[in-house]
Amino acid sequence: MTTSPAAGSPSNAPLPADSDRVLAGAVALLSVAAFGSAMSLRITDALLPALGREFDAPLGAVAWVVTAFTIAYAATQPLFGPIGDRYGKYRVIAWTCIACGIASAACAFAPTLRTLILARVFAGATVAAIVPLAMAWIGDVVPYERRQAVLARFLVGQVMGVGLAQAIGGLAADHLGRRTPFLLLAVLFVVSAWRLQRMTSRLPPPAPARRGHGHFVAHLLGEYGAVLRGRWARVVLLTVFLEGAAVFGAFAFFATHLHDTLGLSLTAAGTIAMAYGAGGLAFAFGSSRLIARLGEVGLARGGALVIALSIGAVAFAPAPAVAVVGCVGLGLGFYMLHNTLQTNATQMAPERRGAAVSAFALAYFLGQSAGVALAGAVAGHIGTRTVIVVGAAAVGAIGFAFAAAARRRSAATH
Repeated sequence: MTTSPAAGSPSNAPLPADSDRVLAGAVALLSVAAFGSAMSLRITDALLPALGREFDAPLGAVAWVVTAFTIAYAATQPLFGPIGDRYGKYRVIAWTCIACGIASAACAFAPTLRTLILARVFAGATVAAIVPLAMAWIGDVVPYERRQAVLARFLVGQVMGVGLAQAIGGLAADHLGRRTPFLLLAVLFVVSAWRLQRMTSRLPPPAPARRGHGHFVAHLLGEYGAVLRGRWARVVLLTVFLEGAAVFGAFAFFATHLHDTLGLSLTAAGTIAMAYGAGGLAFAFGSSRLIARLGEVGLARGGALVIALSIGAVAFAPAPAVAVVGCVGLGLGFYMLHNTLQTNATQMAPERRGAAVSAFALAYFLGQSAGVALAGAVAGHIGTRTVIVVGAAAVGAIGFAFAAAARRRSAATH
């Protein structure tokens, strides 16, 4: 069943109109937790050589600290949505931050590679709750017409977490020791849990949730089945899957492409690729003006166009400066489109919003994985430039198709 964008949430009482300060504080705390989640996801990338030396293990073996985390992150996504719907999303985020702190401390003090991998499984399984439940909670308490700008402010923590994780991981590998970033994360999560728990007393209590009948697995399947019965939910989920595949299938090969075509070192090429984060921050801080000027349909269409042109600029970059501009543009365009999809995800099944946003996060994650795997399988045969250009064309088509569908839906509901 499709619900109009103006529909309210059955899961939480909306915040009163005079509670903007409470809302801003609550969202800021969620953004800090999301910063920790994003850092956890990427913190070990630059640590792999140091871990190999410490544990006297080949790169393929230590890479499991990344792989194990991502598998656990994906596998637990479907669990947290219904749990948040039942027990209160903000409260569940606070609880899981405590578990995230314990997991990070376990990573810091793991004596062997095997125990570190197990600790990373625990970390991936716990941080998976933070971003989807935070988005769903924002959907619960913020009216639809204000929601996209609030989600964009929440986005700041994620973007900064991804960008700083690489720098902090590299600094730790060279100078601080591999335990330092995990200890920093442990402190961040414990403090976040404390502040989030205190904030819950200032927020409207969650409404009594629907109690499932029968086995938990049956209830879980019923919740996601109900989400998928909505036609617009299927459109949003398919779009974010394809978006993740197209964008990250291309983005994964930026550094390799720039290394091969411009003769840059892999360090320099990787640094250029991380300029993507600057574009994301530009969107987050300028989102209110962009949303007011373009609206949802314009943001989706404009974001797709900016992504396609930016990816094309990287594919044919004659100099590093052009590639930097392309990566910044990619970040800006991606979050124009993705933030629009996020906003729709928070409204595609308001009566089970936690499950809906968890399904969205899982579709996005699986799309990234599928896109990188497919691009990696063909890159050796058709070349990195062709892979990147195909990604540019695909995301342009995906974004324009979604914008057209959103325009038709808006016309039908007014």
